[in-house]
Amino acid sequence: MKLKNKQRPGKPSWLKKSLPKGGDYQQVAGLLSKAGLHTVCQEANCPNMFECFSKHTSTFMILGSQCTRNCRFCNVTPGNPQVVDSDEPMRVAKAALDLKLRYVVVTSVTRDDLDDGGASHFAKTIKAIKQTLPDHPKVEVLIPDFQGNIDALKIVVHANPDVLNHNIETIPALYPKARPEANYQQSLDLFQNVKSIDASMPVKSGIMVGLGESIKEIEQTLTDLLSHGCDILTIGQYLQPTKAHLKVEKYYSPNEFKQLEKKARQIGFKKVAAGPFVRSSYNAQDLFAS
Repeated sequence: MKLKNKQRPGKPSWLKKSLPKGGDYQQVAGLLSKAGLHTVCQEANCPNMFECFSKHTSTFMILGSQCTRNCRFCNVTPGNPQVVDSDEPMRVAKAALDLKLRYVVVTSVTRDDLDDGGASHFAKTIKAIKQTLPDHPKVEVLIPDFQGNIDALKIVVHANPDVLNHNIETIPALYPKARPEANYQQSLDLFQNVKSIDASMPVKSGIMVGLGESIKEIEQTLTDLLSHGCDILTIGQYLQPTKAHLKVEKYYSPNEFKQLEKKARQIGFKKVAAGPFVRSSYNAQDLFAS
């Protein structure tokens, strides 16, 4: 596969997105605000937020809005974490019920201050959703690395989410710049550990491109993911949230994303979503069912 490296350009036309019409966005935003809930859609300023809210979908973000890490690509606010809200799991379940969701995605800020990294709170949220929503809803969790704590990981896996997602985010060479408080191998080990706990659990991960990685480096990361047990893959364009964040080094074209998806399938992935606006939770239900 041949993809040309380019100088850093202005934002291309294919990254301009029109806002959906109608009042569903305000309805969903209002419901979440009234319930006192956070979404990664809002906190990370996701470009798909208006579209997803207009479809009555969102990714709930538990354990507060302050992250104990400061990744240089992420718009979630770093700072002193809030006290864990014991009522939050049920409020998430009630909001999912009000939104008539059949597929619920739950993520969190990273909570390195907690002994289990928030794993027990994830488990309570999974159980609350499955007990509150009718007709066997699907729950996908997007978890942090729990600092490699296998006991914490077991807590989440034993709560029986339908998909366990953990984003590798980028290639190992860019970790010191983009994820200085994370560890590439530790994230790979997480996937392998999930499979050792429950070999049947679907495992998912996502990578963003545009930070200066080479095609060869992307291919190696995809190979690493597959060899460590990852089943489902998303590839999306990194977009700079503010001037204080890492700059975009390259905008990949829609055709280049098609080539990346083709390469991922050649490597062995059967479920892949790749595109400029693809995010780890974007159209998660469709990807799971594909």
